[in-house]
Amino acid sequence: MRVFDADSVANSLPYDQLIEAIEDAFREGATVPQRSQYPVAVPNATSGSLLLMPAWTSGEFLGVKIVTVFPDNELHGMAAVRATYVIMDANTGAPRGILDGTELTLRRTAAASALASKYLSRPDSRTLLMVGTGKLAPHMILAHATVRPISKLLLWGRRIDAAKALADEMRDAVVDVAAVENLEEAVRRSDIISCATLAKEPLLHGEWLQAGQHVDLVGSFTPEMREADTEAVLRSELFVDTHAGATTEAGEIVQAIRAGKLAQTDIRADLAALVRGEHAGRSSAEAITLFKSVGTALEDLAAAKLVLSNSA
Repeated sequence: MRVFDADSVANSLPYDQLIEAIEDAFREGATVPQRSQYPVAVPNATSGSLLLMPAWTSGEFLGVKIVTVFPDNELHGMAAVRATYVIMDANTGAPRGILDGTELTLRRTAAASALASKYLSRPDSRTLLMVGTGKLAPHMILAHATVRPISKLLLWGRRIDAAKALADEMRDAVVDVAAVENLEEAVRRSDIISCATLAKEPLLHGEWLQAGQHVDLVGSFTPEMREADTEAVLRSELFVDTHAGATTEAGEIVQAIRAGKLAQTDIRADLAALVRGEHAGRSSAEAITLFKSVGTALEDLAAAKLVLSNSA
């Protein structure tokens, strides 16, 4: 059994290969049970959580991502969220590898969005707006630039200094990079808008969207979180990574359904349907497409398999 630290995982998951691996995984399918979550009592501190996210393919690999959330860690200068991935032989249960789950999650999340963009954004999309400046943002940018000819990058964050720092970091990856302060103006002149924030109130408004754009939302993962308002959802042709996850965890979708403005049948397709050719994707060059992702263990398994393959 091998152990892969964050650098080893990163080096084994180039975006072109990872996007293809996740595409194959959605096409072929896997068994993905519902995520399990358990409270962990911590004396004299905020209780923690243990999350288990398994997936397997018959006769091949079995994997599980183990995530711990201990909020009080931040008071002591430690990460509040940690992730580890264990991949095993599905025939025998024998462990094959232990991987840094944080790096794996960052990269597979970005690759899934890029995969959706491959099917939904216009092939001539050149201007990317990245909303959010956290750890996921550089991965989102590099992954999107793998599938589309991105030549201009706009960066917006709640703190302009953070956006400028990210701009400096990305200048070797994209020719024209600029930090921006006016989000509405940046949205109106972008081809692809990718959001990776922890917003609870919408940052992106439907009235700003223009014909032909593609919107990529990855930040919200609870019904109380939203990066885009309901008008943005209703103005768009709506696609998701998985129906089960999006209709129970994605605030943009859950809140619109609760308000009676959106039906589950308004979701045009999930990623599996797109990659299998069961849905054609955007209906026209003028359509606005929106992809909402909350993540699935299928993506983790695909990434872990690629790490093993590239490290053989």
